Amino acid sequence: MSDSAREQAAQTPEIAAEPGWLKDKWARFLDSDIYYSFKRSPVTIVAFTLVVLLMLGALVGPWIAPQNPHDPAQLNLMDGFTAPFAENQFTGNFYLLGTDDQGRDLFSAILYGLRISLIVGIVSVLFAGVLGVTLGLVAGFFGGWIDTLIMRIADIQLTFPSILIAMLIYGVARGLVPVDMRDEAAIYILIVSIGLSEWVQFARTVRGATLVEREKEYVQAARLIGLGRGPIMLRHVLPNVMGPVLVIATIGLALAIIAEATLSFLGVGAPPTQPSLGTLIRIGQDFLFSGEWWIILFPSMTLLVLALSVNLLGDWLRDVLNPKLR
Repeated sequence: MSDSAREQAAQTPEIAAEPGWLKDKWARFLDSDIYYSFKRSPVTIVAFTLVVLLMLGALVGPWIAPQNPHDPAQLNLMDGFTAPFAENQFTGNFYLLGTDDQGRDLFSAILYGLRISLIVGIVSVLFAGVLGVTLGLVAGFFGGWIDTLIMRIADIQLTFPSILIAMLIYGVARGLVPVDMRDEAAIYILIVSIGLSEWVQFARTVRGATLVEREKEYVQAARLIGLGRGPIMLRHVLPNVMGPVLVIATIGLALAIIAEATLSFLGVGAPPTQPSLGTLIRIGQDFLFSGEWWIILFPSMTLLVLALSVNLLGDWLRDVLNPKLR
């Protein structure tokens, strides 16, 4: 037998065993408490379906949107203020959700704005989670002056509303960026601002869980066999404190999306050339009392459905991962 034949024969059992492994994992998931709780909660199923649909819409937006709202060449001012489900009287173009004052198709603008809102929300929560989990883990495991310093900073930040912290950080960071690069860096500054305003909840939760875990027998056993503090924190303590972090991250995603919309609504968030849902709502407010109600209604409803669905998923996940509520 040649070498290539031996290699192929050696790989065949692994390939054959892979579908069985996947089938076993899937069967284990179907028998889990999480799936059992999920299928018995109609509200959670509806919320999950809406979140998936909105994320898919944002993901495939460039391919299903009738126009690119970020490209001025595709906009026609004659299409401005077209009512939803109607043809424009000048151009004859049909727009499902109507247009704004610049002739921007609202359906396309919502898909693109939804993408920006989700990117800012998800990345800012990841940034806040990594920062908060790291600081909380260090504070709870080491204790002493490190714990005191981190927690006092967290306590000071909690005395101010998170939106004010985000606005302050956004203003300082934007002032440090050159004028010609501010619009390009606006999304990155927005992510950092929201992330730095939301890390406290992660840090306090992880710090409290770490204080409990570090006194358990498996941590003492790891110290006796000579493991250092770093491996103990990363390999043993961290996996056991991640349950509450998942709940906070899910609820924090809705808060981050609302924070981005609030900042954009106030004019200090996403630039007008890349409108998010908050920017679209701010634009629609200017025409609310002049009869063009659809410009603010549809972006507002999209933001409401997204935030409410994510919040409902977070509440369900909190109940599932809390053994006292089972």
